[in-house]
Amino acid sequence: MAAKKKQQQNVAHATTVASEESNLLRSMVHLLSSAGFDQSLELKTSEPDMAAAVVWGRHEGVETPRILALVLPAGAWGRANADEVQVLSYSLPPPETQADQYPQFAVVKDAEGKLEAFFDLAYPPHQIDKLPGLAEINDYKRIKADPTYRWSMRMYDRLMKGFNALHERIYQTHKDRVNGKNDIIEEVAKLLFLESFRLHHAHELGALTFAHDGKQLDLKDVFTAAHVKANGAKAVAEIQSAFEHFKLHPDYVVTDDAGEKHAIFDKNAHLRLAQPGNYEAVLSLIQDLGPVTDNQGNTVKKQGTLADIAADVLGRAFDVFLRANFESKGGLGIYLTPAPVKQAMLALAFHDIKESTEDAARLVARDGKGRPAFRFCDPACGSGGFLSVALSHLRRTLDELGGKATATDEAKKKLFAEMCEHSFVGADSSPQMVMLARVNMALLGAPKARIFYTQNSLISPQLEPGTFDLICTNPPFGTPKFNKGQEEAKKAHEEAMEKILATFRSDLTERTGRGGGFDYSPTVTGLAMGGKPNSKNVWKEGSTNIDPAVLFIDRCLQLLKPGGRLLIVLPDGVLCNSGDSYVREYIMGTKDDATGEFHGGKAIVKGVISLPADAFKLSGTGAKTSVLYVQKRHARRDDPEKFQDEPQTDVFMAVAETLGYVVKNNVEDYSAGVPNDLAAIVGAYVRGE
Repeated sequence: MAAKKKQQQNVAHATTVASEESNLLRSMVHLLSSAGFDQSLELKTSEPDMAAAVVWGRHEGVETPRILALVLPAGAWGRANADEVQVLSYSLPPPETQADQYPQFAVVKDAEGKLEAFFDLAYPPHQIDKLPGLAEINDYKRIKADPTYRWSMRMYDRLMKGFNALHERIYQTHKDRVNGKNDIIEEVAKLLFLESFRLHHAHELGALTFAHDGKQLDLKDVFTAAHVKANGAKAVAEIQSAFEHFKLHPDYVVTDDAGEKHAIFDKNAHLRLAQPGNYEAVLSLIQDLGPVTDNQGNTVKKQGTLADIAADVLGRAFDVFLRANFESKGGLGIYLTPAPVKQAMLALAFHDIKESTEDAARLVARDGKGRPAFRFCDPACGSGGFLSVALSHLRRTLDELGGKATATDEAKKKLFAEMCEHSFVGADSSPQMVMLARVNMALLGAPKARIFYTQNSLISPQLEPGTFDLICTNPPFGTPKFNKGQEEAKKAHEEAMEKILATFRSDLTERTGRGGGFDYSPTVTGLAMGGKPNSKNVWKEGSTNIDPAVLFIDRCLQLLKPGGRLLIVLPDGVLCNSGDSYVREYIMGTKDDATGEFHGGKAIVKGVISLPADAFKLSGTGAKTSVLYVQKRHARRDDPEKFQDEPQTDVFMAVAETLGYVVKNNVEDYSAGVPNDLAAIVGAYVRGE
């Protein structure tokens, strides 16, 4: 009787929508009801032909998390992506909705009922292959909703539209002192840094003062749209001086494993924008945010700032701005791994970390200096895409783990803050991308993430072998082609490669009196891909024409702790070509035909996922790639430099044909209605299928 009365009250809140969409929505609600989610509230929508409802149930006397049932208007399937659906999950429910009653999952259909997608809306929001059932949905631990998160989501929408408008303004209508689209992104990043600095040091006496033209100025006075509007070029000069003063601030200096220090900006980096109107536009966008409201619409602060926006929202806005506007010509697009690929790789890794008692314990352990022991690395980090997604997965994982280290909200918060400073390491040979990665992580609340420039991650002492628990990376691959007349460049490349290859032979011992060559004996922190075995299993010096992807496999295995995990994007040739069979044997060992066991390898292969041929089309390459997932073998207790002879388990193999979008006019188009196969693949892996 009580349930019937509640349903009658819900009907009073319902709003009339177009009959087709309304009928489809009722069908969705009925289907969910038959699965046990028998409570529903139809939602008011301001958009024509959109229909929505919140659905939930009870299991063992406890209400389940809410599910958003959503029917999109005809032709709007491009909005069926995790970010947009999450925005709708916060904007559609009425203002009186309690913080823990916003939808945590979503099922979305198109107006014709032909297309369907499912989403987990907890940060980072991502597509899944199906909704959890009534009996399992309460096992999903939810991050407690921020009381102003709904406001943050509105700011996300504002920033995304504003960033894109700024990019077009500076590139098309108010051209400034930049050479191209990527320079505009860099200039916006510099101004975001200054605003972040202004906000986080506002209460420190004298922290915002700087010298300009013989005077002492304060950043909070000059770094405003109103000041620029009133003072024009004079204000621009003052802001440029402020950047020069604060860009090397010690709070943003990090130290690599070799002890070298790195500021967030190079000493030669300068603010290049010169037009006051462009400064005014940027500052108005990031400062004039209006009042902060709670999830019920009540004002809690008269004037909001970037510091009030939830870190995950702000960081995601910057990441999407990067991906949408970064110019991929000239090979630079190799840094931008598609979002579904990053999400899938990190989802697999953190699922296994949570499932392993040993790994879960290591995740919250301390090192000998009392710092978090867990370390994540991307040795070819680009703009920090893997680092930012890993940070988000870590936040969720800590919330889900039990134990003393995460026993209270305060303990989790303290541990996460320390891990933001000590647990994330990235390196790249592009100073511009390193800077963008630093700003990206700073906006996520990790300004001291240890991201730095390195000439070559393959040989740099800035990354210490045997110290990382998890590596996710999309390294450069493919060998350079030299045309006629480029003999000197070819010779220089070969000489440089030979020096690198010489460092990749520490596990090879020279043979004497037996025709030369090397013997191979694997060690926990050794390297061997600077050589190659012949048909008699005698190792010889390798060719300088080797694909760098092979060297990155070897280097990543060296960097991992025993038992650490590696997920790496590789060209299919490394995994399939007969000429690279020695690489595969190097990883997993050789097979004993009598027992079926593999012996002598450095890692256990956990999975191989084939990616679509156009996965990196936006990067200007049609190379066919796959994700290789391996776990480094454990070390022997009696000899820590030797591996245990652990058994190779079954290998999870899957093929992703589409990533949820098609590439049209150099843009990821989600409106085509193609599935994100990686969501289904991750779901199958998690369920052990």
